[in-house]
Amino acid sequence: MDGDFRHDFVREKGVLKHHPALVLNADYRPLSYYPLSLWPWQEAIKAVWLDRVNIVAEYDFEVRSPSTRIKIPSVVVLKDYVKPQKRVAFTRFNLFLRDEFCCQYCGGRGDLTFDHVVPRASGGITSWENVVAACSPCNLKKGSKSLHRTGMHLRKPPRRPTSEELRNMGRKFPPNHLHDSWLDFLYWDAELDA
Repeated sequence: MDGDFRHDFVREKGVLKHHPALVLNADYRPLSYYPLSLWPWQEAIKAVWLDRVNIVAEYDFEVRSPSTRIKIPSVVVLKDYVKPQKRVAFTRFNLFLRDEFCCQYCGGRGDLTFDHVVPRASGGITSWENVVAACSPCNLKKGSKSLHRTGMHLRKPPRRPTSEELRNMGRKFPPNHLHDSWLDFLYWDAELDA
């Protein structure tokens, strides 16, 4: 053979890995907005084959076996409703999402860490009501001092978010790539401006 085997028989290297499926609950809402509920194409095909989802939209690409051809799903909807979690886990990611990925002292969006409003050295606990997102300069400036001693102020008081609040907050931060077939399903239940 003259040419490279891989070049001749592999159409586009990695083309299929760039075809995720948006996963919608049975009520046609995404399971999550941030991170957006996406499955790799293989999981979507498997769920279709096992009759767990319905295909709502498809890519132009297809996968084949000796006996079957199927277009790669771009949007699938679960046949059974998955009840959203009511309890919000206290994680660094959810904390940053609650605080809209900005420092709660200066509003900066740089390299974020988290800060105890009432320092642990003063008896402050690690909880939704006492931890905020902070940029490194503000965190260093505040250190283990109280807000009163530093003259710093919070943009908003920290509190435990509801799962619905976090879901709505996630809509403000779409992923870098949104396929055209997903747009109708991502924001159809968002409140319209009057």
